[in-house]
Amino acid sequence: METIGRDLREMQRIPLAASHVAALRAIGAEKHYTAGAFLVRAGEPADRFVYVEAGEIEVVNPFTDERHLPSTLGPTQFMGEISFLNGGVWSMPMRASADTVVTEVPRPEMLRLMSEIPEMSDIIITVLAARRRRQLDSHDGTLVLIGEDDDRSVRRIAEFASRNRLPYRTYPLGSPEAASVATACSISANRPAVIFGRDVVVTEPTPAKVARLLGLDYNLVDDEAFDVLIVGGGPAGVAAGVYAGAEGLRALVIEDVAIGGQAGTSSRIENYMGFPTGISGADLVWRGEIQAMKFGTRFAMPRRVAKLERLEDGSFCATFDNGRRVRGQAVVVATGVQYRRLPIDRLEAFEGAGIYYAATEIEARYCRNAEAIIIGGGNSAGQAAMYLSRSARHVRLLVRGQSLATSMSRYLSSRLEADPAITIEYGAEVTDLHGDDHLDAVTIRTVADGATRRISTCAVFVMVGAAPNTGWLSGLVELDNHGFVLTGDAIGAHSPYATSHPGIFAVGDVRASSVKRVAASVGEGSVVISKVWEHVRS
Repeated sequence: METIGRDLREMQRIPLAASHVAALRAIGAEKHYTAGAFLVRAGEPADRFVYVEAGEIEVVNPFTDERHLPSTLGPTQFMGEISFLNGGVWSMPMRASADTVVTEVPRPEMLRLMSEIPEMSDIIITVLAARRRRQLDSHDGTLVLIGEDDDRSVRRIAEFASRNRLPYRTYPLGSPEAASVATACSISANRPAVIFGRDVVVTEPTPAKVARLLGLDYNLVDDEAFDVLIVGGGPAGVAAGVYAGAEGLRALVIEDVAIGGQAGTSSRIENYMGFPTGISGADLVWRGEIQAMKFGTRFAMPRRVAKLERLEDGSFCATFDNGRRVRGQAVVVATGVQYRRLPIDRLEAFEGAGIYYAATEIEARYCRNAEAIIIGGGNSAGQAAMYLSRSARHVRLLVRGQSLATSMSRYLSSRLEADPAITIEYGAEVTDLHGDDHLDAVTIRTVADGATRRISTCAVFVMVGAAPNTGWLSGLVELDNHGFVLTGDAIGAHSPYATSHPGIFAVGDVRASSVKRVAASVGEGSVVISKVWEHVRS
């Protein structure tokens, strides 16, 4: 299966060309650091590009202040993280291990230079992506979680970080590693904790608080204006962000959970053209996110749009759930759909403690060597079953209908049927959930005869039905009877993606009559920008 980020050791042997270095020196400033001086600390803004002229720079362990990696950066190499593209923060401290001379270029000037010299941009972005890939593979970051398996709030942070490609370490309560970190931070070793570096222990942790520490919850100026607001960070929204940036539009992509949306939870997509060995949904959308950032598109998350208004000057105002606002000349609705909650008692009480709506690496770990139950008969449910079968003792797929023929791709259903670790039960449903703080078992009912049985399980994955996220549109556009956005011929519009309100467009799964496939969403997100451009420039 293909992943993003080439081998970092290979990439660090590819220096910038002499012309690239000359361009850096022309707009940058030379700066000297004595041995032991910190160039950056974790959490500081990634506001400059640093090219090493002489000396040596090392990555520092934020808890021990010792060298963290065996390799260092020397002459002809450069500092940088993928967060540099979007104006985030440094994830690890870095200091001079010898007297060091560097050329520093402010971020705005560097982004402009990268846009003018694509060959240099390609080298830099590939190295930055490879560095992030190494951090993810080695679980190497300043964010540390203690007690993920024991505390629901810590588990939420793990899920948030994992789905957003943010490096972090996690230690179980009582482990020597947890005790060492707790001692360094002067906190109890027997309590769950979310820690950023040595100095910040997050009280009552939420994704929003962690996002601010990691530089994801960007400090947008109240009423800041953009050419286009793209609401939703799934395949359609990210594709729109790529093409909006490429066309020179000032674009903001707003996502309330994780870049990638529902597609980002797909462990393996095999029918997307160009990836014959398959690609995970998270990797696919991450590629698009990096492309969009390269073109200047900004991303803000976790931010939920609570209300959309049309202003007197014809522009739109989006109000977030925290009361802050942004403005846009046009709006692209790409909020997709979410799995429906089933009418089962105590379902909400077990969410995050046995009831899940995504099957990623995090959830797979929760049901290792245990029974996992998946409710649903679509491609997402099938992909989840195949993925979880690698770690769970057994996977039980519950399908309310009598066949998968109309709801799942044939290549996928045939694999499920052939896998001895997976059982498909047709005409079956979950009626009751059992457990105290965590899910322990469920009651399964056979629809045909009403027979019930109790099955022990610690993880149930709900992947059934699709509810569109359109409540925030505040009645500005026409919806169909199921809440999907009507576009094109259905409301007499000039574009297949235009809604009943000029300046508002809809793409992807949230659009009525759209093809609910990742490739279709990417295509719609890319094509719609031509109409957005026409509206903004008119």
